[in-house]
Amino acid sequence: MTVVLVRHGETAFNRDGQGLGRADIPLTEVGIAQAEAVAQRLSHEPVARVVSSPLLRAFVVADRIAQQHGLNAEPLAALRELDVGRTEGMEFAEMRTKFPAFLASWAGDDGWRTRMPGGESIQDLGDRLAPLAAELVSAEGSTTVVVSHNFALRALMCQLLGLPLERFRAFQLDLASVTIVTTRNGRMGVRTVNDTCHLSSLNLA
Repeated sequence: MTVVLVRHGETAFNRDGQGLGRADIPLTEVGIAQAEAVAQRLSHEPVARVVSSPLLRAFVVADRIAQQHGLNAEPLAALRELDVGRTEGMEFAEMRTKFPAFLASWAGDDGWRTRMPGGESIQDLGDRLAPLAAELVSAEGSTTVVVSHNFALRALMCQLLGLPLERFRAFQLDLASVTIVTTRNGRMGVRTVNDTCHLSSLNLA
């Protein structure tokens, strides 16, 4: 079993440092270029299935990847990003002013249990991803590409590797990055983490 985790490309919210969760923000021109680069990066992988968050910024990337393999990308609601509630579209400075108690709790050891103001916690996110994680782990001899979002992929990574969700901060997953997890002799292993080499040739000036 091989699972390829892909984070979506750039949006205006990512570019401008705004909170982004369930808002269906499209990719920028840079994000579209990143999507094409990811698709080319994975064109030689033996991909059998492509699943994606239904949010546009992820699904466009998934569609580009699926086309390389003659497949249709499958939207899965479980792969939507963490619901960031009232912090949607908010810059960090404003968040620090409006929600200081939340940020203090979020930064602590139990931050994974702390719900975003009016939204979800990492624990909530893990609960809705758990059935998919179990399905992916049990799929033998195939390669599945999963296109999703920052927090969703971090939580899924923990579940695939059998780590507690509180370790979600252990992984950095940049925009349009590729992370590959495999099973060998019944054990999960990591082949690639946060690979962005495929973006190096893009002229993003």
